[in-house]
Amino acid sequence: MADGMAMPGGWTMSMAWMRMPGQTWAEAAAMFMGMWIVMMVAMMLPSLVPMLTHYRDTVRARDERHLARLTALAGVGYFSAWTLFGACAYPFGLAVAAAAMRWETLARFVPVATGAVAVLAGCVQLTAWKARQLARCRNGPPCAPSTRSSAWSHGFRLGSHCILCCSGLMAVLLVAGVMDLAAMVVVAAAISVERLAAQPTLVARTTGLLVVALGALALVRAVVPLCP
Repeated sequence: MADGMAMPGGWTMSMAWMRMPGQTWAEAAAMFMGMWIVMMVAMMLPSLVPMLTHYRDTVRARDERHLARLTALAGVGYFSAWTLFGACAYPFGLAVAAAAMRWETLARFVPVATGAVAVLAGCVQLTAWKARQLARCRNGPPCAPSTRSSAWSHGFRLGSHCILCCSGLMAVLLVAGVMDLAAMVVVAAAISVERLAAQPTLVARTTGLLVVALGALALVRAVVPLCP
């Protein structure tokens, strides 16, 4: 899925936004969602494990029964939130890809938009809003009574907090090349470090400065060829 189609403007469109020969749109969507879920599990599991451990310890303090089942349901709820996010991102990506393939002028400005998105995403990392979302994601929502529905809901709320917290970095992944292995590894590492570090806000802001710098560089490289 990391391969793609060369486009005007010197960029490559990810195969994630295209149908394979003989494939229906429903099959293409199912394939994307399957890849997305696998990618999210691989990216988020390292930082999720400590949160699930905390949840398990809380449940153990209340009730020794069904620890494994409730913890697993919390994990399912967490990845359900990320699955919903992917389901929303897919039609948006399709629309952008279709427009770029239809209008060459628009396609030539995609690298500019990519650099701009990266700069904005980096700026988000520097805000107090990001620091608050990161604290909520690290601490997790309060644990409700130990039932199957509450376990799933707890995981879903945790996933929702995580989506907000990761919004900047996930935007970078989506424009840099969703399903691109190198981009996925870098973003996953950044997310894991800011979740697990002793000074998460400092890590998030350092990452933000780096993303702003890389985005600005990409923006300059994209704008210069467009100038007469």
